[in-house]
Amino acid sequence: MRYAGLALAFVSSWCFAFSGPMAKYLIAAGLAPIEAVWTRMAGAGLLLLAVLALVRPRALRVPRSRLPFFALYAVVAVAGVQSLYFVAITRLPVGIALLLEFMAPVMVVAWVRLVRKIRLAAAAYVGAVVAVAGLAIVVEFWQGMRLDALGLLLGLLAGACCAGYFVMNDSFGDDVDPLGLIAYGMAGAAVVLLPFSRPWNIPWDAFTVAVTPSDGAATLPVAAAYLWMVVVATVVAYILGVNAVRRLSAAVGATVASLEVIGGAVVAWGLVGETLGVFQIVGGLLVLAGALLAQTATASAAPVPAAADLEEAVARP
Repeated sequence: MRYAGLALAFVSSWCFAFSGPMAKYLIAAGLAPIEAVWTRMAGAGLLLLAVLALVRPRALRVPRSRLPFFALYAVVAVAGVQSLYFVAITRLPVGIALLLEFMAPVMVVAWVRLVRKIRLAAAAYVGAVVAVAGLAIVVEFWQGMRLDALGLLLGLLAGACCAGYFVMNDSFGDDVDPLGLIAYGMAGAAVVLLPFSRPWNIPWDAFTVAVTPSDGAATLPVAAAYLWMVVVATVVAYILGVNAVRRLSAAVGATVASLEVIGGAVVAWGLVGETLGVFQIVGGLLVLAGALLAQTATASAAPVPAAADLEEAVARP
């Protein structure tokens, strides 16, 4: 089961890697970032709800006690991650925005230690420090942070929401169907973003043209980019990702998902002509190495004994 989970996480990360580059085509055609997010979530949510209603209706049954969890999942794990990331890529290269988002593994380390009270090996903290140092190199802090400050903040906030995505996927029980959670999460995200995206003002004729996002980029029909983003980079990516975390853990799943940074940079280079500088590449490798070290240590961590257990252990001869 573990190898199956790793395979699912690997494929999921490469499917997600297409979301930013494909969104660039929608934005280049005239859609605002929040409008691109809404069309993605609405299209994916409606598609998955329709498919499940036909082939697996029991997946759409939600226990009343789980409604708050579903609502939080839609707001944080879907709407928060996607909207913040899509706005970030308008101010930063796709690879950098993904790198910031995938500070999430370090944030998961903090959650595991501070909230779940899990004892961590020293490697977890070393990994976190290495990841932060790598991020400092990426932004070239000695130059007064040459990257857009607001873009950096948005990318890190996307990372916080992404950490919530991994933790929430690892926390629900057998009373929640993963496919139903994904479908309602996407549809719920579209509802949450409705007053911000105002779909009635979206320039829908943009989907009938072909665009070139930047110099050196490939020209694609916007409709084709949108369909790929909805089907592959959203529906397939989320289904594989959630099932991977269920087979692994939030820690391991977040580590493998970090491959999206590499995949996103490669896709962005091939499709929209974005390249990274030497410092971005070196710093990015440090971030990934630190995240991998931290998450490997977290995955093998042992729970801290409760106070009662400690007292019993002390009293035992």
